[in-house]
Amino acid sequence: MQKPVKKVVIAGGGTAGWMTAALLKKVLQDQVEIELVESEDIGIVGVGEATIPPIQLFNQYLGVDEKQFLRETKATIKLAIKFENWRVPGESYYHTFGAPGANIGFCSFQHFWLHAKQAGATASLWDYDLNYLSCERGLFNKINTQNPVYEMQYAYHFDSGLYGRFLRKLAEKSGVKRTEGIIEHVIQDKNSGFITELHLKNGNKISGDLFIDCTGMRKLLIAKTLGVKYQSWENLLPADSAIAVPSERFSTTLPYTRSIAHKKGWQWRIPLTHRNGNGIVYSSKYMSDDEAHQTLMTNLDSKPLDEPRKINFETGRTEQQWHKNVIAIGLSSGFLEPLESTSIHLIQAAIVRLLKMFPNNGISEAMINMYNAESKREFETIADFIVLHYHVNERDDSDFWKDMRNMTIPDRLKEKIAAFQSSAAIFNDNNDIFRDASWLQVMLGQGIQPQDYHPVAKKYGDSALLNVMQKVLAEKQKPLSSLLPHDQFIAQFTGG
Repeated sequence: MQKPVKKVVIAGGGTAGWMTAALLKKVLQDQVEIELVESEDIGIVGVGEATIPPIQLFNQYLGVDEKQFLRETKATIKLAIKFENWRVPGESYYHTFGAPGANIGFCSFQHFWLHAKQAGATASLWDYDLNYLSCERGLFNKINTQNPVYEMQYAYHFDSGLYGRFLRKLAEKSGVKRTEGIIEHVIQDKNSGFITELHLKNGNKISGDLFIDCTGMRKLLIAKTLGVKYQSWENLLPADSAIAVPSERFSTTLPYTRSIAHKKGWQWRIPLTHRNGNGIVYSSKYMSDDEAHQTLMTNLDSKPLDEPRKINFETGRTEQQWHKNVIAIGLSSGFLEPLESTSIHLIQAAIVRLLKMFPNNGISEAMINMYNAESKREFETIADFIVLHYHVNERDDSDFWKDMRNMTIPDRLKEKIAAFQSSAAIFNDNNDIFRDASWLQVMLGQGIQPQDYHPVAKKYGDSALLNVMQKVLAEKQKPLSSLLPHDQFIAQFTGG
């Protein structure tokens, strides 16, 4: 018998729990009661301090004041990720949130750029990207424009622990009930298997109609209680370990994340206003904890502020992220290493998906199946994008990079690489969160050179095309004079 959903119980706090609570309450208001159960005694993984641009929409919908948000989460602006040593040691490229040049009709900009190169143009693709030009100069400012040529997409670096606290205040103020306690027993209906109550160690009993599992890698409800299996992707993404450590901030704060490839793994560097976030991601099959620790600390560049912390994980996804009356959101739904800063976005996407399919008079199998199918495709396309970075490398300094280059990749990714290599064409998949410009920058940055381009790019003669491309370069340069040093923008905008 279907039961109306009148109360949602969120098991676990942290970024996932409080993002879920805040947005559900904002949308559903008094239609549904929301209670979040968490314990101060349970730690938070919190490796995701870098985000992608859709986080702005999430904050805006909640009515978050951007200045207050930046102040309270110690946030900085993120325009891009700089990938260093990924194709070969000593080489770097950017994956920006911008887009190079401007598309003309059905023909993407890279086709004109490729034709212009044949005609003698020397500018790189990134020279036509305002985000890149700003990153190289350490600049940022808000540009009020409807012209896509001047558009500068951005996201944030922030302290995820502080962001969780920030959202907690917002959610509790809007009517979300928070209950302190550790979940000791989970009670299920004998007939349906649906969860009916959470029993806490302190004796409290929390009942609900729909339960959100935000218990992280413990997967308390979705796996330990309901027995949903986990699909491992270690054959594609073998990294299973990370070591994280905060360090003193630099005097100049870069407006981008750094991703630095090492001999057997990669290191992140995320600038906040009060510290740097650092970590190394690696596979225990190729690198020992001691070697990873030494690699990270040797390449820290500023004084550590705490002891390094080891994090174990398994890349992959929970096979059914919605099962019975439980939905896994956050790390309980799966884990993809933070190479492209997708962890927090996956939380956001899961909440939005739930809201679009939110049950009223009962949970249906059709709804569950659609939710799970969309979640699966989203995880898979993100995994494809991350695998691309590893697979298309030309490093020969360790078995790790050689094995990544020689591994079998998904057919969809193989076809995407082949299409770009043959004709510079890029095709989007459903539920792919990365735009064409993202795939373009990573494929070019990793050394994939297209052998041909679209015939429309030939509609200009060589001299006319070179003239057009020079004008595009000049247009992209125009906003730079109105930008500020990144630290100056943060200080002026937040009143700090």
